[in-house]
Amino acid sequence: MRFQLVLVSVLAAASLCASIARAQISDDVVRIGVLNDQSGLYADLGGPGSVAAARMAVEDAGGAVLGKPVEIVFADHQNKSDVGAALARQWFEIGKVDMAIGFDNSAVALAVEQLAAERNRIAIAGAVGSTAFTGKACTPTEASWIYDSYALTTSLAKSIVAEGRDTWFFITVDYAFGHSLEADATSAVQAAGGKVLGSVRHPLNTSDFSSYLLQAQASGAKVVAFANSAGDMITAIKQANEFGLTKNQTMVSLLIFISDVHSLTLQAAQGLKFVTAFYWDRDEETRAWSKRFFERHGRMPTMVQASVYSAIRHYLGAIAAAGTDEAKAVMAKMREIPVNDFYVRGGRLREDGRLVHDMYFAQVKKPSESTKPWDYYNMLRVIPGDQAFRALADGGCPLVAR
Repeated sequence: MRFQLVLVSVLAAASLCASIARAQISDDVVRIGVLNDQSGLYADLGGPGSVAAARMAVEDAGGAVLGKPVEIVFADHQNKSDVGAALARQWFEIGKVDMAIGFDNSAVALAVEQLAAERNRIAIAGAVGSTAFTGKACTPTEASWIYDSYALTTSLAKSIVAEGRDTWFFITVDYAFGHSLEADATSAVQAAGGKVLGSVRHPLNTSDFSSYLLQAQASGAKVVAFANSAGDMITAIKQANEFGLTKNQTMVSLLIFISDVHSLTLQAAQGLKFVTAFYWDRDEETRAWSKRFFERHGRMPTMVQASVYSAIRHYLGAIAAAGTDEAKAVMAKMREIPVNDFYVRGGRLREDGRLVHDMYFAQVKKPSESTKPWDYYNMLRVIPGDQAFRALADGGCPLVAR
């Protein structure tokens, strides 16, 4: 009889603890907002594909956490920081969104991370190159899941300078992302003994690169580096081929997505070297997940779309471990628990919000090397996470300084 009473007491306590844990979910729903470019020049790299990846993550987690449902909402920020900030503010204040993810635009990301911190919400960046996000603008409730301009440029620039291509000219998109790419690449080129002969900046979503390409050609630089991405990079590479720059100068893209190569075709993109966080055909795990994504979305995933799935699964796991969706408690668990999935192995979230993980040095295949659809990359080598990303002490995050 005594044993039965003890057992009943234990079960009652367990039930009470479970009830308390469930009560810690604000509004009885965990809401995740995917905020990105749904229809413009960055839509292929994230866009609707990131929404599909987010829904896969929720479904694979059982659709709930701590007994409460998980909902996905999404919106198009149109690559405008004021629009992105207004949407995020509405989400946090009225829509009861607990975590915003994606952004895929540095200016939008920098605005949203501050709003999230003010309202004790979480902001997780996808394709955000500005090092300021986890540097001088860092907050206790942000994370950056893929790369920054340092990781994209440092290893790449050093390798290309070492091959003898030691004079560079930059064609740079004129906002925070492009500025950060150019600055970090310049530092890497100079550290490796190379020289930067000049640079020119273009507006976002440019259709005519002729004047910029002529300046690059006239510079005589061995390397013309594109500090832009997606639609801008695709247009620039196509026009560089038309202008004949590829005959005498080496084209380097500081950021390539598999969607870009698909749009360019292997014929136009072949030989481009770059740094990436993910490739669908890297191993059995990446292939298995990517084939599921393809069945849903009709395209192989970019590193952005894969990262959205990874970050959401980790976020939901952290809520379960913390017993609450309160932002700072969840962030503490996200930092405590290693990230191990098809996207990242042995990843760790630092105090400044940077997810440290391996990056990969890759090259676009020649058409003759491709043996199947979406077979676009030669993976050249692994860049260990502690080499790929700048040291914690060098980032300028005030949270670390304190």
